[in-house]
Amino acid sequence: MNRSNRGIVLSLAFLVATISFALLGIGTNTQEKGNVVMPKPNMNPPDYDHPPKKAFDRSDNFFTFDQLDEAFRFPGEYTHRLDGAKYGFESLSFIITDTQPNGGPNLHVHDFEEAHVLLEGTAEYRIGDKTFTVKGPYVVKVPAGVPHTFVNVGTEPFKLVAAFASPHLASKRLGPNPLIKSTKKK
Repeated sequence: MNRSNRGIVLSLAFLVATISFALLGIGTNTQEKGNVVMPKPNMNPPDYDHPPKKAFDRSDNFFTFDQLDEAFRFPGEYTHRLDGAKYGFESLSFIITDTQPNGGPNLHVHDFEEAHVLLEGTAEYRIGDKTFTVKGPYVVKVPAGVPHTFVNVGTEPFKLVAAFASPHLASKRLGPNPLIKSTKKK
């Protein structure tokens, strides 16, 4: 796929994500998650990955969150993952997060570019050797091959859509998130 087509595809992905957030209120609060339990302060629940709860057909035009893989990463990032190829996308994948205050992913890297859309909330990012804080609404670009992470530095959970220019989700974990403040008492 040439560079201009990839840009068009990512633009359309952002449009879909933005409309989904605005009109459908994508994401659920933790009380609506059914079997997901919010960790208590100073609790270190195990990370998990769950397959979709409901079947889907890759030829469908839409997918509900119970048709997506679900994961949790301590200390507070719940995600729904759409590995594009499984769902009929040729060059896109998505992760939709429900990120709690002081939550975020491990430091990691992808072989493809990524972009984040956040309509409300505040996040601190580390992308390569740059660290910055941004308040929604925003779009953040993450170049391919650059180590990165973020943390919710606000006081309320936020929902973020990450779009990937790849039909497959793949990352290499590099270590813990250096931006997350320790919750251990001294």
